Parts: sequence; C-alpha cells; structure tokens
Amino acid sequence: MSGLDLANARLATPPREPLARLTRPVLVDLAERLERRGWDLVADWFWGEAVLLQGILRVAAAREVEPPPRVLGWLEERRRAGIAIEHVNHVAPATAALMVAPSDPVWLSLADDLEHWLAGTVTRAPNGAIEHWPGGVWADTVYMAGLFLARLGVQAGRPELLAECGRQLLAHAEVLQDPGTGLYAHGSHGGVTIPCRWGRANAWCALASVEFLELAAASGLAERGQVEAVRDVLGRQLRALTGLQPEHGVWSVLVDDQPETRGILETSAAAGIGAAMLRASVVVPDLDAAVTEAGWRAVRGALAYVDPDGALTRTSAGTVLQLVPFGYSVIRDDLPQLWGQGLALKAVAAALEHLP
Repeated sequence: MSGLDLANARLATPPREPLARLTRPVLVDLAERLERRGWDLVADWFWGEAVLLQGILRVAAAREVEPPPRVLGWLEERRRAGIAIEHVNHVAPATAALMVAPSDPVWLSLADDLEHWLAGTVTRAPNGAIEHWPGGVWADTVYMAGLFLARLGVQAGRPELLAECGRQLLAHAEVLQDPGTGLYAHGSHGGVTIPCRWGRANAWCALASVEFLELAAASGLAERGQVEAVRDVLGRQLRALTGLQPEHGVWSVLVDDQPETRGILETSAAAGIGAAMLRASVVVPDLDAAVTEAGWRAVRGALAYVDPDGALTRTSAGTVLQLVPFGYSVIRDDLPQLWGQGLALKAVAAALEHLP
C-alpha cells in the first residue's frame, strides 16, 4: 500500500439501503421525477442530452405510452438552430431522433450525413476501433457512435451499418476488455490500455452490446457469427461484474475496488449495468440466473439514490481518462448529471419490462 492515497476512500459516505420493493407505481413515479429533473439540465446537442432522451424513450416504450412530444420538439428545435459536429459524441442525439421518428426522411437524411462524417473524419485504432480522441480508444464510443450506427442500419435497411456496430463492439473489446476478468477499462492512451476498470465504461459497453443484440434479433439483419461473438464478450463481462457486486448493489467507481477508490460509489454505472443485466436475460440465452439477480440488486441499489426532486445523486461528473486509479477518487459527484438521469431511466424501463 506504500505510496497510495487512501484518504478519499476512507472518507467515503456509507451506502444507502436498496429500495425494498419495486412495483409499477413506484417505478412510474421514479420515472416521472427523473424525467422532470432531467429536462432542467438539457442545454445543447451533445452526448449527455442523448443519454437522457434515450432513457425517456425507453421508459415510454416500457409503459406502452406515446413518446413525450417534448422529445421530438427539442430535437427539431436544435436541428433548426443548426448542429455543429465536431466530435464523435455529437452523433449520439441522432440515435434518439431515429427512435422517436424512425421513418422521417428529414432525420434519416441528417443521420446519413452524420454517418458519412464518422466514416470520413474520425481516426481509428489499428484494429479499426473508432477513437474517442486521436490515439485513444474509450468505452464511451460504442454507446455514443455504435448505437447510432446500429439504429441507422436498421431504420434505413443498411445491414452493413448494423454490422459496423458489431465490429466496433468487438474491436473495443479487443482493446479494452481484460481477457482474464472480462471487465472493461475506461480507455487507452497512445496505444496502451490503462487498467482502470471504470464503472460507467462497463455500463456503456454492456448497454451497447445488449442494444445491438436486441436490434439484431428484431431485424434479422446481423450475421450469426458476429451475434455470437458479441454475446460471448457480454456474457463474460456481466458474469465478472456479478462476482464483484457488493450486497447493496452499487459498485465503486472502479468496479474492481482498487484501494484508492474502494467504497466511493457511483450510481449511474450501477443503473446502466443493472439495466443491461436485466435485458441481457432475453438476448443471451445461456446467461446465469445469478446475473439477472445481480441486475435487480443494481437497479434497486441505484434507484435508492434518487432524491425527492428526481435527481440521481452520487453520479460522477463527465470523466476524462485517468492514467492512475487515484484519479477516479476525486471526480465530483455532488451535482445531478444528464447521463445519470438517462441511465436511471434506462434502469426504470428495464425494471418495468421485467417485473415478475
């Protein structure tokens, strides 16, 4: 332990008790509060807004109600104002547009333009993984760009784009997934994978894998071998996370409990991972029942942190790649975040879909 700074881990706030029981009325109330608070945070066409809008749409689908008109209204307003595409994360809101207006030629045309921008502008690692920044592969990208490609591929009848999402999932796994444990690192820097198993990185990869498999099953457009390969990397990841989950359900900010971050809990990751675990039970046929049980623990644990005004507390701020574990112990988590609201909504939606 020589040279480690354990101060923040020792001062970490104790975990809350998980919610004792999730019923449909409880979940609907949580969803309405989370959505209402989320709209207070919306600002621009970027990745946080994308995560929130996708969460809102998932809940509407799970409740079997029409999508809130405000979603499409906001997207239309931003489109008319002009969209500056300067980073791979800027394509993410178009995924929500394709979800809420799947056959609208205006959105399909814009999405096509964004796909051409991705293909011609972003840099790639030697194995083809889209880089978050030149020289760096981050787990975030499979969710922000991968899901966009998959959704556009299905909506536009372009199976090559769904296949590209699958390739991105597998290329990112090649760079970021630990072959021994199945856990994902946050990212690589200069071609070197930094072995920090960040919770939200694992949430992004798990959710992107699940949604790829759902779209593949619904559309019949994916190749069997690619589907099986994605199932394999997802299954290994979720089994590993199950084995490391604390009894209260919420993993530390680094899921393998490095000494400098042990007990510093991060709720958005638990919400996203829990949602992925519940949904994976449908698309990964041989998944252990223990993974589904872990998903319920994660969802009940994460949703216990929704405060009365609807904010998911203890959500870490936007986090750049840290080169040592200690870096993740000092990321602020005292403010509500769009991605926390969105991932909590995905947890609510998954729970609604899988209530006994």
